[in-house]
Amino acid sequence: MALSYLVLLALVQGLTEFLPVSSSAHLILAGIVVQLEDHSPLIDVMAHLGSLFAVLVYFRRDIWEIGLGKFALLTGKMTPGGRLALLVAVATPPVIIGAGALYFTGMVEAIRTPAIIGAATLIFALPLWLADRYGRRVTTAETLSWRDAFLIGVAQVFSLIPGASRSGTTMTAARALGMTRPEAARFSMLMAIPVIAAFGLVAGFDLFRGVDTGASFADGLVVAGLSFVSALASIFVLMRVVERLGFLPFVLYRLALGAAIFVFLV
Repeated sequence: MALSYLVLLALVQGLTEFLPVSSSAHLILAGIVVQLEDHSPLIDVMAHLGSLFAVLVYFRRDIWEIGLGKFALLTGKMTPGGRLALLVAVATPPVIIGAGALYFTGMVEAIRTPAIIGAATLIFALPLWLADRYGRRVTTAETLSWRDAFLIGVAQVFSLIPGASRSGTTMTAARALGMTRPEAARFSMLMAIPVIAAFGLVAGFDLFRGVDTGASFADGLVVAGLSFVSALASIFVLMRVVERLGFLPFVLYRLALGAAIFVFLV
């Protein structure tokens, strides 16, 4: 596959995966603008692996505590890491069920239009701004209730609409429920781990079934590496921006992007 195609795909995936701007929307829009064909299951898997590894590296201390906490749970002990693992587990089922419903009903392609992407980009920018502007700032991931974790998981279902953004919907819900800005971003990205793994697994099934990949393993390594580096950089940027400026820069970007979609693509 063309190197320029691989670089574009990996950078778009990595840079937008964890920002509240919708990676799926940017991948679709990039394909429309430069007239790219759909990427292969192998490239999809490797791009997700790169992004997944980035969040595992950045939050390695949390991942370590979660791992130890899971073992402690087996002995009947509830540690902060174990509780965090359970919170993520409580938040995950809604989006998996929703994604399965879209996949098996064949609705996935029907919602990948510029009009839907543009509308979702604009519509979901407002609650992000409101939650960030007026939300309380007292709750951390460790003090989050089971109910609130589930509600954040329910909000994640809206991210199945291209343009809504998985990070955006979960951070919006987290801020509305009182989480501090850094903690909202942190919990959202920890929630991303099982979701990215699950979606990558679906692409892996397509690959296992013998779907024509149109790509070599070397292509996949290029995509995984670039996706990892760009995703790690975007996480660093996100955490610093939300701590110092809040989510307003991303809200403004979404408004500009949504307007551009309607002007040039709809």
